[in-house]
Amino acid sequence: MKKLALIGAIVVMMTTSCSSLKVVDQNAAANAGAAALQALTVSDAQIAQLCSQYMVETDGQNTILPASNDYTQRLNRIMARFHNISNLNLNYKVYQSNEVNAFASGDGSVRVYTGLMDAMNDDQVFAVIGHELGHLINKDVRDAYRAAYLMVAARYGIGAFSETAGAISQGFLGDLGQQLAQNAYSRRQETEADETAFQFCIQNGVDPYAMYHALNVLISLSGESSQQSKIAQLFSTHPNTQKRAAHVKEMCEAAGYTMTSPNPSGAKPSNGTSSGSGSGGKKKVGIKLN
Repeated sequence: MKKLALIGAIVVMMTTSCSSLKVVDQNAAANAGAAALQALTVSDAQIAQLCSQYMVETDGQNTILPASNDYTQRLNRIMARFHNISNLNLNYKVYQSNEVNAFASGDGSVRVYTGLMDAMNDDQVFAVIGHELGHLINKDVRDAYRAAYLMVAARYGIGAFSETAGAISQGFLGDLGQQLAQNAYSRRQETEADETAFQFCIQNGVDPYAMYHALNVLISLSGESSQQSKIAQLFSTHPNTQKRAAHVKEMCEAAGYTMTSPNPSGAKPSNGTSSGSGSGGKKKVGIKLN
């Protein structure tokens, strides 16, 4: 019912906006409703293909650091600490940017910005990546791309997804990116991704409080005027940060972990290794990653 209501709203929006123009493309207006209906039939495999095309465009618009770069080597060490993600078929790279951000795409692409790596230590970066992988595992990324595709396809009057790899234009991908940026995960999705990050931490010997500390780094940065623009995008898609930090802390305490090294500053260690290495919380009980 919710999907039908969304379709109805999109169709009304499209036909209303088209009828208000002096020159109306009747074919585009007619196709908009069909596009909204047909976009719902897009399969998971097609969404992954769409994500892959979008990542080619996104990678081309950013500076990707080479394998020899210190940031890339540091990310390789952090990713090597994940011992239970082989089924996700990930590829990961570092973007040279002051933006404090990281994301995972539906094709398994993980991108981490140097701004985030500068602001956090290895445990905290690990937790943030675990959080983004949580969105991937929980199908939040898939649903976000499907919703964005639905909106953009309706505007373009596009029907069923094309199997031709080059069929999606750069303009469409650009609009898709803007739609994704406008969409925010729900509080439930954010909470579940935080819980997945916590599970990743305790499964892989990382400070259980790493996600709590990472969130507090973001909260601290948000209060610095010079840093606000760098974290604006991350906060726009990751709301309720203070409440989330409190929930993660409560989750750690409920699982029997005691915080022994607050390290709220997030300053990364000079040798590029984790300052926590699992010692940030005393282990009492483990929770398996589902």
